[in-house]
Amino acid sequence: MAKIFHAHLRGDREAKYERLIKSDISHTKWSEILPQTPFHLLIPQNAEFLTEYDRGWKITDIMPVNSTGIKTHRDHFVIDFDQLKLFVRIEKFRNLKIEDSEIVQLYELQDTRDWKLSLRRLSLASIESWKSAFTKCLYRPFDLREYYHHLDVVELPRDEVMKHMRFGNNLGLITARQVTSLDFCHALCTENVIEMKTCSHDRGTNLFPLFLYPNSSQQSIEKLERRPNLSQPFLNDIADRLGYTPTPEAIFYYIYAIFHSPTYRSRYAEFLKIDFPRVPLTRDDALFRQLATYGEELAALHLMKSAKLEQTSKLPQFVEQQGKSIVDPAHPKYDAKTRSVIINKKGDHFSGVPEAVWNFYVGGYPVCAKWLKDRKGRTLSNEDISHYQRIVVALGETITLMAAIDQAIPGFPIA
Repeated sequence: MAKIFHAHLRGDREAKYERLIKSDISHTKWSEILPQTPFHLLIPQNAEFLTEYDRGWKITDIMPVNSTGIKTHRDHFVIDFDQLKLFVRIEKFRNLKIEDSEIVQLYELQDTRDWKLSLRRLSLASIESWKSAFTKCLYRPFDLREYYHHLDVVELPRDEVMKHMRFGNNLGLITARQVTSLDFCHALCTENVIEMKTCSHDRGTNLFPLFLYPNSSQQSIEKLERRPNLSQPFLNDIADRLGYTPTPEAIFYYIYAIFHSPTYRSRYAEFLKIDFPRVPLTRDDALFRQLATYGEELAALHLMKSAKLEQTSKLPQFVEQQGKSIVDPAHPKYDAKTRSVIINKKGDHFSGVPEAVWNFYVGGYPVCAKWLKDRKGRTLSNEDISHYQRIVVALGETITLMAAIDQAIPGFPIA
């Protein structure tokens, strides 16, 4: 059988060319690699924990109904911070008294292979219930925006999955299939539709709704009979281990806690880079319940519903210094000495932001910096300031809970 060898060559293009011209492969320091199924990667991989990792359930086998987030091809048009501005745009779009050329000029829209502006305007103008498509979208971590969810303006609405998030009273797990430049930090939850890069800065993000609703637009939400998006083989396995079948919510929270275990993330880092994460199950009911409790607390924080976010003593203070609360270009900046997040040249800042919180990543995004950078040139409203203060608390509590999760788990592999 043929052997496969690998070697790294780092540097810029010119340096690599020069090295290759002058070098001889017989003098290259090669490492033999043994590609593992199913991916057969042609790069070195630490497979020490692969066997135990593979005993876990892949999340796509646990929650089979899932998809990447929406891909609009025109975020600037269908997503906004301001509901009224979005409403006006959509109202003008479907107003056929306005010429196509004016709409193109106003909103910088153009035809694509699968989307023709004139045809879509005609279609949306004919729909009486067009207002029902206004909703919210989790655009980036902790960044919920106004959104118009309709095929006439959104190229890939992923409605086969997103429809389950629009009935209300649902919970969705967000994670990614691949992690490239960072360690795994690609886990979040939502009660809303998500965008395709909500929780992955360089790859698609997948949404896994906990409950599935029937295809009916006639029934009221209260009368809709939903079912859990959990496969029967998985439910059989967890019931065999615990002696009973936990509620769908408890299972969700257990998974959520596992994905936030620092040891899980580091121990299985090699495998979390290349495919959807797997979930190790336990036979210890006390451990299952404790992790589910922690996962529920995490979810409450990430949905901005936790009572801990209302503790004013933990909130960072916003100090305005004649900068009118505007986020300037090249900001925010972090001052470690004063633990301050500075948002403009005048020095307006949030004080009392721990450095660990400032450096905390979700889905490849440094949350505290990203949320503000996406508001460059905007004046932060009182609501914006309050929301950012609560984000800081949520991340601080998340760090504490992640440590508690690791402390609760006796060791890996989980028994």
